[in-house]
Amino acid sequence: MPGIVPTRHLIRKMQFSAKSTGSVAPAMHRYEQLAAEWAEGIERGTLRPGERLPSVRQTCQARAVSPSTVFQAYAVLEERGWVEARPRSGYYVRARPSRPGPPPITPPPDTGPHPVAISELLVELLGSTRDAEVVPLGSAFPAPELFPFEALARCGARAMRRLKPAHITGALTAGDEGLREALRHRYAVQGVALHPEELIITHGAMEALNLCLQAVTQPGDVVVVESPAFYGALQALERLHLRALEVATHPQDGVDLTALETLLQRERVAACWFMTRFQNPLGALMPTERKQALVTLLARHGIPLIEDDVYGELYASAERPPPAKAFDGAGLVLHCSSFSKCLAPGYRVGWAAAGRFGATVARLKMMSSLSTSLPAQRAIADYLQQGGYDRHLRHLRHALAESQRRALAVIDESFPPGTHPTRPQGGYFLWLELPPQVNALALHQRALRHGISVAPGVLFSADARFTHHLRLNVGHPGDARLEPALRWLGAEVA
Repeated sequence: MPGIVPTRHLIRKMQFSAKSTGSVAPAMHRYEQLAAEWAEGIERGTLRPGERLPSVRQTCQARAVSPSTVFQAYAVLEERGWVEARPRSGYYVRARPSRPGPPPITPPPDTGPHPVAISELLVELLGSTRDAEVVPLGSAFPAPELFPFEALARCGARAMRRLKPAHITGALTAGDEGLREALRHRYAVQGVALHPEELIITHGAMEALNLCLQAVTQPGDVVVVESPAFYGALQALERLHLRALEVATHPQDGVDLTALETLLQRERVAACWFMTRFQNPLGALMPTERKQALVTLLARHGIPLIEDDVYGELYASAERPPPAKAFDGAGLVLHCSSFSKCLAPGYRVGWAAAGRFGATVARLKMMSSLSTSLPAQRAIADYLQQGGYDRHLRHLRHALAESQRRALAVIDESFPPGTHPTRPQGGYFLWLELPPQVNALALHQRALRHGISVAPGVLFSADARFTHHLRLNVGHPGDARLEPALRWLGAEVA
């Protein structure tokens, strides 16, 4: 039986079936509008479980539509799991199965800041994900076939033919002006007005994040990170000889602001490194009002926020949630992202919108890598100018949302009681809390021998906690090996 899909997913599926890229209403057929209206009524509770939907005759008379339109709407609702057909009786609202909420995250132990050492295990994991024969549940990237590489190649060739020699030196350090202008425009659409000098193009998001971290810290400083935290953040702290201070993080709503304020009052903190949109590994999306409260809290203490936002474009809702940068009035938010997870993996084009630290980040960029590959920048800038980026993103979000739905259905069916997966509103990671007796690191090693990679939870903490947790990448919708691999893992856990 298919899992029930939220109304927003149903409406977005309908949008993708249409040719138009304009507003929702013109893009939807009449049967799609009818199905979306009934689905919204079910989600809001005006149509209750067990209630019979209006008959075909009633609907035809009330809406002035044909019987085929009504049957098509019923078929959509049935396929998406909202209603069920009863022979010789009609269509009824299906009872919604009870699902466990997000798993509670045990607050980190109150042991204060500590050094980080995760590199050895991380190298082993990343090495395994490079093997194409291994099922990539432990990978950090979505499936390559989701990205428009041929279109990007054409854009790159066209852009380089138009390149003038003066552009080569003009794009050093800060980056290609055409790309920077396109990025400033996309920020403006989100309500963020960037000063031109604060935007620096980098060699992927990791360079942006590392440069920002260097700009606001000195060796030995304390940096607050989420718990669990992105292993790239922990690795950066390890490299720069910084100490990690983990703050309790809710699997759905992100950083616990009360716990954070307690830490800020107790410790001398140099910076925070958080993901406010679809955090890796949890997939948490911090609600808008909490993002605003976070920025206000840090501004009151004068503490910079490094906002790692590489998954910000991968939202499953109808509207883009704003980044914390949208509420930055003091220039203390250093917003970092890239095209690696949403458009062009392998091109290694990222950026930092570094606020009041823009000049410092630019100087560090000049001292380290000097500039980012100009052909890659020009290819992406040309692609953005062609106007197909948002259309690509809509298809990508749809594919990832559908892949997540299918993976969760397999997990719900195949894993034993005591397994609690997160149910993110975007991105492509799931965080699984397994029964306490499961050793996730040992499971990772057994899975590798079976040709499956997973990311064990110990990678996501400076003190190797989360021993019975896994992060799974479900962003490979066309890989027929994923569902059997999930079922194998469920059998191993049982």
